[in-house]
Amino acid sequence: MARTTRPPTSRMGPPPSVRRRGGRRRRTGEDRILSLPNVVTTIRLVLIPLFVYLLVQPHQRGRFDAAVLLAALGSTDWVDGQLARRLDQVTTLGKVLDPTADRLLLATATIGILAVGAVPLPVAVIALAREGLVAVAAIGLAIAGVRRIDVTLVGKAGAFGLMVAFPLFLAGHSNVGWHHGALVLAWVAAAIGLTLGWISILVYIPLVRSAVADGRASRARGKSS
Repeated sequence: MARTTRPPTSRMGPPPSVRRRGGRRRRTGEDRILSLPNVVTTIRLVLIPLFVYLLVQPHQRGRFDAAVLLAALGSTDWVDGQLARRLDQVTTLGKVLDPTADRLLLATATIGILAVGAVPLPVAVIALAREGLVAVAAIGLAIAGVRRIDVTLVGKAGAFGLMVAFPLFLAGHSNVGWHHGALVLAWVAAAIGLTLGWISILVYIPLVRSAVADGRASRARGKSS
């Protein structure tokens, strides 16, 4: 008697990003929005207006408090990334949100501290020029349909150096007793941060070329198929 065989049925469910619960699509894996690292990054973004408020208080009344808050926001830059990796909660949104928060905080701090006269003009111009170049390049790549390039370790280190320097510049122009020492440390941190920041531009160049080449190859395959 001939045996009939059934085609194997897959026990695998839908991919993580399209699993459903109660008939509704539930975002999981890299596709999800709500995660602890994203919450941390959002809190950092929400506190930026508070920094500006403290910075513009009359008679330098809130300048040291602004320096402390900026130092806290800068020093927690690594927290969201570490949480994402350790908790296996790396998400597509987080990959965009984290560098966006870093650049927004850095640009706000640079312009704000420059406006109150607490950071030297050359430091502010060099920092803003680098951030502007990166922002324009990112927008251009996005318009061209090129895949997003992850932030490099050198770039993160450069941003961290400036996030150390700017609170120290603020403290150096406040009423604290150690403001002279703060200014010296600020210059050291700024020199390191700016140097690493512009070195990271050189690191990005081959990454951009590779991403552009991959994009062209992908489009060519799409046309030929």
